[in-house]
Amino acid sequence: MKKILLSAAAIMAFGFASQAQDIKFGAKAGVNFSTLSGADGDVSSRTGFHIGAVAEVKLTEQFSIQPEILYSMQGADQEATEEFMGVTYNYESSLKLGYINVPVMAKYYLMEGLSIEAGPQVGFLLSAKEEYNVEGESGEEDVKDSVSSIDFGLAGGVSYDLPVGLFFNARYYAGLSNVYDGDLDGIEYQNGVFSLSVGYKF
Repeated sequence: MKKILLSAAAIMAFGFASQAQDIKFGAKAGVNFSTLSGADGDVSSRTGFHIGAVAEVKLTEQFSIQPEILYSMQGADQEATEEFMGVTYNYESSLKLGYINVPVMAKYYLMEGLSIEAGPQVGFLLSAKEEYNVEGESGEEDVKDSVSSIDFGLAGGVSYDLPVGLFFNARYYAGLSNVYDGDLDGIEYQNGVFSLSVGYKF
């Protein structure tokens, strides 16, 4: 599956490059506010960061394609109450997910510098850990075997580019695939990430 996705991305990149008027490369970094949809209990967002490389392939004056490769910290914090053998326990956990994300954004410039963007994103899981606290007893567990190795979804946002190469970006990613491997009583969990970035293209 990974080879198919990477091959498709490479073919797209070569196709866009052959039509391109201009190609710019750069880097970006910023903050993530991530959560999981479909999770039980009181779920709150987890703050992390992302960092990586971008390439903007200009096809026309108003339209371009921007593939990226980013390391991204995601997950969610959760509080829940569980009952076991008639005893109620308060449970707190923090799911920490690390991905290599590859978004391919189609960008349309509304005016000079200001663009809107949308496109697919595939994520490759690097790490998955859960920190927990149950009635004062805390610990950490590696849960990578329980988390899907591939994440897929759609992203959209807005960017503003300054003439000097500096740019600012706000984006929301909505995952479409189940974060967890296997069936959890028919419940599916999807990644949701709001990110703010600053970067430079040259």
